[in-house]
Amino acid sequence: MEQQVVGLLFGSFLVLLLIGAPITVSLAGAAMAAFVVLGKNPISFVQIAFTSVGSFPLMALPAFILAGALMEAAGISKRLVDIAESLAGPITGGMGAATILACLFFSAISGSGPATTAAVGMLMIPAMVKRHYDLSYASAVTASAGGLGIITPPSIPLVIFGISALGMRPPAEAITMHGQFSSVTISKLFIAGVVPGFIVASSLLVMNYLVSKKHGYKGADGDWNRAQLWLALRKGVWSILAPVIILGGIYAGFFTPTESAVVAIFYTLFIGLFVHRELTFKKIFLSLRTTTWLSGRVLLILFAATVFGRLLVEQRIPAQLAESIISWTDNVYIIWTVLIFFLLFIGMFMETLAAIMILVPVLLPITYMLGMDPTHVGIVVICALSVGFITPPLGENIFVASGIGGATVEQIVMRSLPFLLVLVVAIFVIALFPSLTLWLPELMGY
Repeated sequence: MEQQVVGLLFGSFLVLLLIGAPITVSLAGAAMAAFVVLGKNPISFVQIAFTSVGSFPLMALPAFILAGALMEAAGISKRLVDIAESLAGPITGGMGAATILACLFFSAISGSGPATTAAVGMLMIPAMVKRHYDLSYASAVTASAGGLGIITPPSIPLVIFGISALGMRPPAEAITMHGQFSSVTISKLFIAGVVPGFIVASSLLVMNYLVSKKHGYKGADGDWNRAQLWLALRKGVWSILAPVIILGGIYAGFFTPTESAVVAIFYTLFIGLFVHRELTFKKIFLSLRTTTWLSGRVLLILFAATVFGRLLVEQRIPAQLAESIISWTDNVYIIWTVLIFFLLFIGMFMETLAAIMILVPVLLPITYMLGMDPTHVGIVVICALSVGFITPPLGENIFVASGIGGATVEQIVMRSLPFLLVLVVAIFVIALFPSLTLWLPELMGY
């Protein structure tokens, strides 16, 4: 019976995807078909779905989306880009480095890959072309760096991973084998994402330098302009304070991630209305509309994915997979290699948030049995799925960059390959050296 239910779950899910049904409909339809076969009361489907969005941490999702939209409308993102451009100066590949730094800065307030690509790309792609960078390369470096939006905190996928992992408890066998595991919290995930975010950004900076040196791409003319740098810092001081207040408040324990998102909204409203004076009521309305649309889409996926995941757990699919993997090999290097390439493949075809909600119930029991820290696993999962933003056929960042600059998708994909290579290397470094991820949370008492 278990095999029949699993076959029905995945079979109907894939069939619905292949005929063009949205991911939400595919998940919900497959889960409902399994409910009917198992003779379960369909009302429990709705009850499970409703309970999935009843958690306090989930309030951080729409709040962070709104905060990111308001910050872009308030001119905060533009000032962060100006600071990054001034810091890069005249070094080889300086404009590309400025783009990567700008994505790193903006990711600390947006939490979204495509949003980071759009906000930075609107300013930096034309600026790079003006400095004689190839249009396809300018678009490729922007799309590649946009993935930082979901790695560095506050990250919307990290929030979703934390929520999905809240109800997951280590199997008794795993505790017997490896002892107690540390709990997964959104705050801990945020802290754990800092060092991996810098590792990924550094890998992109190195590749940008190598490619720029080969093609003769340069930064600003002349030496560093101290006056221009000082002016950018002075104008952008309130923008720099935004991630400092958001993340500093979380790390210092002044407020939870959910509360920090609300603080970010009010901070942005104050800066946009009374300091920069660029935030109008029309822009606020557009930000609210964007937030409503994005939050609604995510919550619908969460409804369906929670029921789908619950059925997988009830049928012991994760436990059986864990047992089969452990019986095959207990070499952690081989297992990480398989998991990373599996996640890279999934990221090519499935939206990040949907992939997280579907995979967490499957992956966490497996990694528990192998003695892996769940927070470390979460960071590796997010890093691997972030590559999906620059790999077709989904490749959201590629399409955003193509729409902004005008380069074809094929051109951007080809110029993104060197960045894809260093991103994979960076992911393996993060996966195989857990201390890089867990050092900062342990230092801060988690």
